[in-house]
Amino acid sequence: MVDAALCGAVEQRFVPLWLTTVFAPDVSRAFDELGVGQAERYFATRVAPLGPASASVVVATFFNFSPAAVAVAIPGVWERFTPRQLLDAQLDGVQRKLARALAGVEGDVVKEAAGLLGRAAAAACERPEGRPLFAGYASLPWPEDPHLRLWHAHYLLREFRGDGHIAVLASEGLTGLEALQLHIAFVPSVGPVFRATRGWSDDQWNASLETLQGRGWLTTDDELTLTPAGRAYREEIECRTDARNVPAYEAVGDDGCARLVEVGAVIASALLADSGSPFPGLIPDG
Repeated sequence: MVDAALCGAVEQRFVPLWLTTVFAPDVSRAFDELGVGQAERYFATRVAPLGPASASVVVATFFNFSPAAVAVAIPGVWERFTPRQLLDAQLDGVQRKLARALAGVEGDVVKEAAGLLGRAAAAACERPEGRPLFAGYASLPWPEDPHLRLWHAHYLLREFRGDGHIAVLASEGLTGLEALQLHIAFVPSVGPVFRATRGWSDDQWNASLETLQGRGWLTTDDELTLTPAGRAYREEIECRTDARNVPAYEAVGDDGCARLVEVGAVIASALLADSGSPFPGLIPDG
C-alpha cells in the first residue's frame, strides 16, 4: 500500500498550482471581463459542476464558510451567469497563466507530472462515494491543452482530498467554524485572509474559541495557539485525511509519488517565480 504521508507530500508540493486557480491575475482578468465579482467567482465556480447550487449546498460542501459569507454570492450569481460561463472563464485564465509560467520548464517535466497526476485522478474517479465536489469536477471532460490537463488532474485530486478532509472533520463532530479555527492555529500564515473572508461574526468567533479552549485544544492567549494536545489532535486529522487519499495514489505507487514530489518542486518554483504566493507558509521548503 502506498505511504499515506507521501500522498500528503504530493498534495502539499502542488499547492501553488491550486493557488493559480484562485489568485492568478490572469484568472482575475478573465472573470473581470465577464463581470463576475470576487465572492461570486470563488463560490460559484468551485460548485459550478454541480449546477446552480443553493446556498445551503455551498455551506455544506465548503464547510468552513458562514452562511452570511455564502449569501453574498449564492444564489444571486445564477441569475447573471450559467455554470458553464464561469467554468470557461476559469479555464481561460488558468491556461494563460500556465502557458506563460511553465514555458521555460525544461524537458518533459510538465508532461510527466500530468501523466502521473492523471493516473491518480483516474483512480480517484473510481471512488467518488461521499465526495460531491470531486464528483462534480470528475463529470467534466478532460481539457485537450497539455497545461490544462495538468491543472485538471491536480484539481480533481485536490477536491478528492478536500471532500475526504471534510468527512474526517464531520466524523469528529466539529463545526465548520471550529475546524476553521483549528486550521488557522495549525497554519498561522493563512489566518488574516481566512479570518477576513469566512464571514463569521465576532460573537460566533469568540463562542467557538471558548469551546475549543474548553476542550483543551487552544490556549487562552489572544492569538490562536494550539496546545500540545490540540496539535496532536490536528496532526491526527491530517494523517486520517492522507489515509483517505490512498485509493487515488495507489495507481502510481510510492515511486510515482516520490517522483511527483520532485517534478512538483520544479513546477511550483516556476509558478511562484511568475507571480509569487499570497500564502508563503503553505509552500513546503526544499
